[in-house]
Amino acid sequence: MSGGRLAAARRTLLAVLRRPGGAFGLLVVAVVTVLALLDDVLVPGGPNQVSVPDRLMAPSASHPFGTDELGRDVLGRVVLGASVSLQVGLVAVGIALVVGVSVGLLAGYRRGPLDAVLMRCMDVLFAFPAILMAIAVLALLGPGTRNAMIAIGIVYTPIFARVTRAAVLSVSEEVYVRASRSVGAPDSRIMLLHVLPNAAPPIIVQTSVSLAFAILSEAALSFLGLGTRPPASSWGLMLSEGRSFLEQAWWMAFFPGAAIFVTVLAFNLLGDALRDVLDPRQRTLVPAGAA
Repeated sequence: MSGGRLAAARRTLLAVLRRPGGAFGLLVVAVVTVLALLDDVLVPGGPNQVSVPDRLMAPSASHPFGTDELGRDVLGRVVLGASVSLQVGLVAVGIALVVGVSVGLLAGYRRGPLDAVLMRCMDVLFAFPAILMAIAVLALLGPGTRNAMIAIGIVYTPIFARVTRAAVLSVSEEVYVRASRSVGAPDSRIMLLHVLPNAAPPIIVQTSVSLAFAILSEAALSFLGLGTRPPASSWGLMLSEGRSFLEQAWWMAFFPGAAIFVTVLAFNLLGDALRDVLDPRQRTLVPAGAA
């Protein structure tokens, strides 16, 4: 990364941190990331360390989040679930990002028949409700964490394609792009070095928002038994297991549900802050001095 881009990234980070929502979102995302990276260190026994005498214990000093029906520590399983949820979210959004941005870049820059064909294909995918599309893909591929990543990636691909195409359409007519065309620069070079970097802000914002919904989608699929399967630990799977014990042990469902809520909220707040910083035209009008 060049010095200019590094300085711009630093300014963006500082601007995000000045916003309460952005600071909170970045803090929570950082904490969840650390938990995901250090899950084996923090919970050396793994997600299935059974202790029958300790089953269904309420939150206490020894088990801050209580224990489940097998005596497993709920806090440890929530920490291990962070790794699964974040991994699924990152890989799924990565798939959607690569495919969707490529499609949107080609459609927006080339236009014409190629644009029409590519975007009609994206419209077909976009026409289906997200969770139903993911369930349909998993019905073909089979349940499991890896297939859930692919299913969620397919669901969010048309969103990235649309966002990228809209940004590219506005950027591709800028003076520096037309100047590059006039000197005979290859289209691939223009798209990668001039168009895509300048169309990046809305894509970055969409990435943050999509990560939130990818984590929520993974939890929904695991809750339905189509995502992460036992013996792995997942927030959605923990919710599914805890629903049978709501009257006896409310904490089994409450804490993984709270983890999903706070993490999704954090990514959404971070996305809002990034939108305000990277694209001031999208900001909601506020009284002078309130920002």
